[in-house]
Amino acid sequence: MSLESLGWGPELAQVFSRVVESSSLSLVPGRVVRQERGLLTVQTAERILLVRTAGRLLHNAPGAESLPTVGDWVALQLPSGAGDGMLHAVLPRKSLLMRRGVGREGSGQLIAANLDVVLLVAGLDSNFNPRRIERALAMAWSSGASPAVLLSKADLMEDALSAVQEVEALAPGVPVLALSAWTGEGLDAVRALLPPGKTGALLGSSGVGKSTLVNQLLGEERLATQPVRTEDDKGRHTTTNRELFLLPHGGLLIDGPGMRELGLLGDEEEGVQQTFTDILELADSCRFRDCGHQQEPGCAVRAAVQSGTLPQARLDSYEKLKRERAFHARQTNAAAQHEHRRFERDRTLVGWEVSRAKRRRD
Repeated sequence: MSLESLGWGPELAQVFSRVVESSSLSLVPGRVVRQERGLLTVQTAERILLVRTAGRLLHNAPGAESLPTVGDWVALQLPSGAGDGMLHAVLPRKSLLMRRGVGREGSGQLIAANLDVVLLVAGLDSNFNPRRIERALAMAWSSGASPAVLLSKADLMEDALSAVQEVEALAPGVPVLALSAWTGEGLDAVRALLPPGKTGALLGSSGVGKSTLVNQLLGEERLATQPVRTEDDKGRHTTTNRELFLLPHGGLLIDGPGMRELGLLGDEEEGVQQTFTDILELADSCRFRDCGHQQEPGCAVRAAVQSGTLPQARLDSYEKLKRERAFHARQTNAAAQHEHRRFERDRTLVGWEVSRAKRRRD
């Protein structure tokens, strides 16, 4: 694969040249094409190799979002022999998809970087959940990429069009496609979302058919697949790594493990607003600017619910995401404040120990 086939262009070349000018090392550009258990694989203009992240980059990273992930463009030093490369810098990203880490307050888990489109995959079986799609849309909009919804397993549903229309109603302006990886329905429309040099990432829970879709787009059985459990349509985790694939028509697609949880980090305000533009437009007509859409007089949002033009479930979903985002924003701020207090305390202790040692010498 050439760098140009991976999306390299003049703008990236200019950014990379500035990185080279500020470094005394001999660096080459590359793109992270695989990530598994912390191990990164990078494709350069000449070769593909495993890389290690330089200690300085790890030490100076202010948070998880500054570390490299699949899809990143990076500057690395090639090994003199057959060893690993050394990754020294992550080039500025145009988008970054991440979620709240499972079981870790305030922390973020990187999913993929430098995306043009996020493909939200939901199966038209018991996996179909409009509320989960709304949550995924908020994540996708917040990444800086554009979302699209893929309703897989259309061959299992007699009236897939009704599901498409339902999702279109809660995602105005977002492409919504019904597809079947087995029959080939909708695959050409998916390819059209990924023109040559553009990068997309699949986002969905296990069992929705992401790996099967990748195999169909690649034209070969590259990824292992397993049937879902018949008792509850839950999928088994068959993909353990994140990997970027160059499709035969020139588009680029990142696949990774299925996600049962799509936790918000607390900074997805723009994504939530773009997902619920209909509610925000209604709120502009509320009597009070700070209307909480509960029992306030003149609430246009409650009026829409009572008239049936706005589903109560959609309003509940909006309020839930708002509460979750606010809670985790508070948690993050609290964690940051605690870390700052600990840093100040440690710095004071160090200063006191230094002063005592100086007095002893004197």
